[in-house]
Amino acid sequence: MSSSEYEGVMVFAQQKDGKVHPVTYELLGKGREMADKIGESLFCVLLGSGMEEVDELIYHGADRVFLYDDPSLQEFNVLHYKKCIVDLVEEEKPKIFLLGATTIGRSLGPRVAAALRTGLTADCTSLDVDEEGNLIQIRPAFSGSVMATIKTPKSRPQMATVRYRVMEEAKRDTSRRGEAIKKRARIEDTRIRVLERKEFEGEGSIVDADIIVSGGRGLKKAEDLRIIREVADLLKGAVGASRPIVDDRWIGRQHQVGLSGNTVRPKLYIACGISGSVQHLAGMRNSNFIIAINKDPSAPIFKEAHYGFVEDLYELLPELIAEIKRRRGMKTACITERSMRI
Repeated sequence: MSSSEYEGVMVFAQQKDGKVHPVTYELLGKGREMADKIGESLFCVLLGSGMEEVDELIYHGADRVFLYDDPSLQEFNVLHYKKCIVDLVEEEKPKIFLLGATTIGRSLGPRVAAALRTGLTADCTSLDVDEEGNLIQIRPAFSGSVMATIKTPKSRPQMATVRYRVMEEAKRDTSRRGEAIKKRARIEDTRIRVLERKEFEGEGSIVDADIIVSGGRGLKKAEDLRIIREVADLLKGAVGASRPIVDDRWIGRQHQVGLSGNTVRPKLYIACGISGSVQHLAGMRNSNFIIAINKDPSAPIFKEAHYGFVEDLYELLPELIAEIKRRRGMKTACITERSMRI
């Protein structure tokens, strides 16, 4: 089939319990920008049961929303979702199809691409489109040491999964008008049943944290991460990490910030003992407010920081902990470098 028969940009609207995931609004923002650039429409596909956010998708830029509302789609079943989306894509023929690089998107995207016999670029951090409608997909490669620019001019639709929190959300405009089109879900028996769902009780994802306190190579040993954790706990934030201490297995990879880890955009990011490699900076530079603590005044992290302290983290953080506790009327005993060695 000729690529000229494909038109428009389509976004997969991920939802859970009827609430649309924020990555969807980021994709709509970028999708609207690209659709306007090539003079075409922006579509959105939403699957679930009892969905009520259809208007919100239109307010955030969608021209048309294809809604599959069926009890069988209440829980995410990758085979059910894949079937509906493949049928829709074959019917509507979008030029570009975007999904969030979430757990669901990473599971669904490759299956849809394989069924459509097209390509998929995973974990993109930037997107653009040229005048011919070719999707320009940028993603980290070789563990973040290079940024690859990818085009798929001979395949349609052009598919990509995009990292959460790397793009601006579409602005909400309640004056926008669009069309909601109800579709019938042709569900086949996949012999997969959701018997029970349990919420994860461990640490939440740092991607959603408003405050992140990160430790890096400035820490002398794994046990010293407890001072980072104490600051994070006092600020009701999450613990982040640079790649070197993750590679050394001082902390789990889910805490890693950077191109080969998580891209974050908290209200406050505190970098402790992190020099600021290009890969790390790319994962956190869009934070609203950045504080850097490092003994090296030439550390690249200071170029991105709103406030920088050329200090030893082992001296500054205990003082910070004591001051936070004092202001909150808590006991002011805190960890010092000396007590860490005992």
